[in-house]
Amino acid sequence: MINKSTIDKIFETARIDEVVGDFVPLKKRGVNLIGLCPFHNEKTPSFNVNPARNIFKCFGCGKGGTAVNFIMEHEHCSYPDALRYIAKKYNIEIEEEIVSPEQSLLRDEKESMLVLNAFAQKYFSEQLFDHEDGKAIGLSYFKERGFAEQTIKKFQLGYSLTHWEAFSNAALDAGFVKEFLVKTGLSVSKDSQGDADEKNERLIDRFRGRVMFPIHNLSGRVIAFGGRILKKDEKVAKYINSPESEVYHKSNVLYGIYFAKNAIIHRDNCYLVEGYTDVISLHQAGIENVVASSGTALTVEQIRLIGRYTKNITILYDGDPAGIKASMRGIDLVLEEGLHVKVVLFSDGDDPDSYSRKHSSSEVYDFITNNAKDFVVFKTGLLLDEVKNDPVRKAGLIREVVETIAKIPDEILRSTYVKHCSSLMDISEQVLLTELNKIRRGQLKKEMPAHEADELLPEVLKVNQTPADEGSGSQEREIMRLLLNFGNHELHFDDEIESIEHPGKKETVTSVIRVSKFIADEIERDQIGFEHPLYAKFFSEISVLIQSSSPFDPGIFLNSEDPEFSSLAVELLSPVYVLSENWAAMHQIVVPEEEKNLKDSVEKSLYHLKNKRVMKMLMENQRKIKEAHSSGEEYDHLIEHHKELEEVKMKISKVLGIDILK
Repeated sequence: MINKSTIDKIFETARIDEVVGDFVPLKKRGVNLIGLCPFHNEKTPSFNVNPARNIFKCFGCGKGGTAVNFIMEHEHCSYPDALRYIAKKYNIEIEEEIVSPEQSLLRDEKESMLVLNAFAQKYFSEQLFDHEDGKAIGLSYFKERGFAEQTIKKFQLGYSLTHWEAFSNAALDAGFVKEFLVKTGLSVSKDSQGDADEKNERLIDRFRGRVMFPIHNLSGRVIAFGGRILKKDEKVAKYINSPESEVYHKSNVLYGIYFAKNAIIHRDNCYLVEGYTDVISLHQAGIENVVASSGTALTVEQIRLIGRYTKNITILYDGDPAGIKASMRGIDLVLEEGLHVKVVLFSDGDDPDSYSRKHSSSEVYDFITNNAKDFVVFKTGLLLDEVKNDPVRKAGLIREVVETIAKIPDEILRSTYVKHCSSLMDISEQVLLTELNKIRRGQLKKEMPAHEADELLPEVLKVNQTPADEGSGSQEREIMRLLLNFGNHELHFDDEIESIEHPGKKETVTSVIRVSKFIADEIERDQIGFEHPLYAKFFSEISVLIQSSSPFDPGIFLNSEDPEFSSLAVELLSPVYVLSENWAAMHQIVVPEEEKNLKDSVEKSLYHLKNKRVMKMLMENQRKIKEAHSSGEEYDHLIEHHKELEEVKMKISKVLGIDILK
């Protein structure tokens, strides 16, 4: 268990913009930062990061919180694991007890599998560097490919022994259970005696005699493995990967993304290659903004993962025409997601891995930069070479190219491509536009019922917000908002009193009180209880803090382990609308900041809350009068109380400047 002082240090050190920035490209807008939300698919940024408050908030899907909340949500991990992640990022030491096998059984299934994968990675790395076979076979192979020891350790490469049960036995001896060895796919269950009795169940290693490539998630934890066999054996697959599991969904994963994400943001471009060694070789050549689809067809989830960090993808091909054609459908998906695609074609016999090993870092970078071609233009030229002078095949080419252009959501970009491709294919621009419009109309008919309405929603529409509370809930919420945002601000009250030095004359005395203390005193004096259970609980905690002389710190609620508290705190500290910095200059309309009218806001909010309470008391008293009248009981005292409440209601109405009809 992590002690409180360490938790406090983590929250004090963590900067929300740095933590979120590892996963989401952010751009400055006023005092805040904005980006595309990683928790739901959107094309217009509604994800806000507030460095001053150290919180994030998405006004599209409603998610929000601290740096710890972000990691919990993004990495689907527990509160302690999120703390550990941030502690590792900022080199904060955490003293923890070693988890025993018995304790690891208490962890949830997903966490148990991640712990096992971490053990497996360490085991395979140790075999590579310490075992005779590992050094003679695995390490020699990596060094033959030109991988430096530093690179091998960075990517945590390893080696699996040829023995049938070497890893499985090591894991069992370390206290890991068969269930998770099978679920991660590290081991395969075999029945040693022909029945299903668990005691006869034999575990054999999935990976044997292979160099190992750990696959990491965005936070750097190992979620799966790829293994390459080094012997030539036509009966055995050259590469095998871990099967799908609770922690590994191959359609959502890109090899190398953990090591590449910061470079992708910095370069505003992502190089996409096919294999593990392509990624590693380019990294060693100093080109780190590179990931691999690991031989699988590119998926929408993988494209959106790249789209979190950049809108620009450059695909590096090894010159195989069949491979290029097979991947074109995937590139159409990239365009459909609004990303820009370029293509680099290596000469025959070369791929990113081999080219990187034969050339210097600067030569590799220059080659990629100088040979990058726009994909639509590249595809058009490639297909034109095939059709030659065959008019029928050329007509098919035109439709195929227009279908690709139709995937692009940006209208101006589509128009530009039509003009360019018209020149390349020597065909009327109007013909291409006609075909394009026909395809687009067909797309819109399919899309409108499903999601077109969502695209029309305003950028900051709070889709996931709860409806207005009944009763005095909205007034109670406003009191909570003022306490969290302005609790430490001071209010100044001027009172006229009899002058001591000059009898018969009045003098003005100014008293100063904090907003938090003023609100608490008013609520206590009028004995106002909160109806909404969460606000009541929230105010109860706040009251304890207010009684102390130390400044009121909203961070206590933001950093709370109680998800209701932290979620509410983020909601109340996140303004939905931020006035443009140029508003006053453009429109000559000065909108006063809330702090300037804080005293008025606080007093009116309290009066609105009191008004709701008085209205409720009036209704309750009226009910009692009716009951007393029906039963023949005395109710004069209820009539008097009703008059008193009416007077209070009228006074409040006068202060608020409104007519209260009920």
